[in-house]
Amino acid sequence: MKRFGIVLLILFFNATLFSQNTKKPMKELLSDYNFKTHAITIDSLEINYIKEGNNKITLLFVHGLSSNSDAWSKNIASLKDQYTCIALDLPGYGKSSKPDAVYTPSFFAEVLYKFIEKLQLKNVVLVGHSMGGQASIKFAAAYPNTIEKLILVAPAGLEQFTATNATFMKGYFSPEMVKNTTDAQIEKNYALNFHTIPESVSKMIEDRKKIKEASDFEAHCDAIANSISGMLDEPVIKDLEAISQPTLVVFGDMDALIPNRYFNPKLSVEDVGNVAKKYIKSVKVKYIKDAGHFVQYEKPSEINMLIQQFVDAE
Repeated sequence: MKRFGIVLLILFFNATLFSQNTKKPMKELLSDYNFKTHAITIDSLEINYIKEGNNKITLLFVHGLSSNSDAWSKNIASLKDQYTCIALDLPGYGKSSKPDAVYTPSFFAEVLYKFIEKLQLKNVVLVGHSMGGQASIKFAAAYPNTIEKLILVAPAGLEQFTATNATFMKGYFSPEMVKNTTDAQIEKNYALNFHTIPESVSKMIEDRKKIKEASDFEAHCDAIANSISGMLDEPVIKDLEAISQPTLVVFGDMDALIPNRYFNPKLSVEDVGNVAKKYIKSVKVKYIKDAGHFVQYEKPSEINMLIQQFVDAE
């Protein structure tokens, strides 16, 4: 009987190992992006990206937290005929590598700089959303001669938090919390990003549910938690003053995520936009009516028009 129990234990152990070894990485579980993806290596990291169009001006799109380059598909579809449109999966996200890293805005800015250098991109307009916006602010301040203009879409980093609130958020948004998010909560989290949620968001939701089975899902959860800590640990208010490029800042007027309704209940979206007006030397701030945080996906025509007008202006 004892020998039988040992055999069962061995079989269970081997089955567990087999299950782990047969799990697929996130890049194989994610649905196909709307545009073909390419890959390059930067410091041993595989960086996946989309490239559409072949024109003089390059729009380099940087996604936000828990997102990927496919989030810009509605913008690229319209803008690729006028510009070279490139959107990358940041490390830790989408189909790119998921290293053990600090995931601060400075880390992402350095990756962006090496990405631009490796692809030898010229006449670059950097377009960052949310977390990607905060990384783009850091980039613009650190590498001022690398880009021509800066576009920030519902950027993180303009809203301020007290040290107490930042500590609370870093403790709350742990890798375990991200890992254990239920399917119902995933749906609620996505709904918070929109004023009116588009039907096509169902693809994003299903992908988020599927990747829970990925072999590198825990590394992705670490990346999300570390990205939140990185944004809180590395504020960019002083970097705003160093931005020398013409800058466009766009918010949805119904953004439910910025400002944070729990920690900053008295702030409005306009209050956050005024921070950009106060600190950035050359800036235009626009608000899209009836749009939430994921404004470039919810109202792509309006965003695309603002991008084209801003980029083409002398």
